[in-house]
Amino acid sequence: MVKYNRIVLKVSGEALAGEAGFGINPPVIASVAKEIKAVHDLGVQIAIVVGGGNIWRGQIGAEMGMERAQADYMGMLATVMNALALQDSLESLDVPTRVQTSIEMRQIAEPYIRRKAVRDLEKGRVVIFAAGTGNPYFSTDTTAALRAAEINADVILMAKNNVDGVYSADPNKDADAKKFDSLTHLDIINKDLKVMDTTASSLSMDNDIPLVVFNLNEPNNIKRVVEGENIGTTIRGRE
Repeated sequence: MVKYNRIVLKVSGEALAGEAGFGINPPVIASVAKEIKAVHDLGVQIAIVVGGGNIWRGQIGAEMGMERAQADYMGMLATVMNALALQDSLESLDVPTRVQTSIEMRQIAEPYIRRKAVRDLEKGRVVIFAAGTGNPYFSTDTTAALRAAEINADVILMAKNNVDGVYSADPNKDADAKKFDSLTHLDIINKDLKVMDTTASSLSMDNDIPLVVFNLNEPNNIKRVVEGENIGTTIRGRE
């Protein structure tokens, strides 16, 4: 028995880099793919939004003097590379997968079409959304919130790298940081907890989409969340 039947899994680029912190780490991606397969085997419909921070961050490019929109487009291309790597790992485990991109590149992936994405999910395919929203100035967190609303997902699962939930401060820097078991999106905005950017939190709140933040590096955590176990931090859509 599962708690969530259709999920959006948000995987950061940093999580795919592993301890190296940069680049694509095939063993790490293979491990993530196995975790996803375990959830797929439960009959859960899975959509994935991948980040690109392990390869390029548009904000960093802008800080270096690059025009922001141009830097963000480079970041979108980085997410496509991660999506293709994850697709390859999933398909090596016999998990049917589709990559849909917000920027058309038909030779390597399908263009994002909401109805087709929903149909693929209904057929048991894992759908990986890449290239963000296709627009500069929007993060992949916002992409996750937007796609979750569009496909009527039950929840957004935010898989973090070595972070087991939402804290009042950075637990690696502040020994007094308090871990929250439950919050609302309004709390995230008001307390400036930086779980998601404000646009993503507002979109999730407006569409009443819950969010669960948990540690990706703990074995079986994705499955445990889907089955309803209380791990990490649950952020409710509305009060």
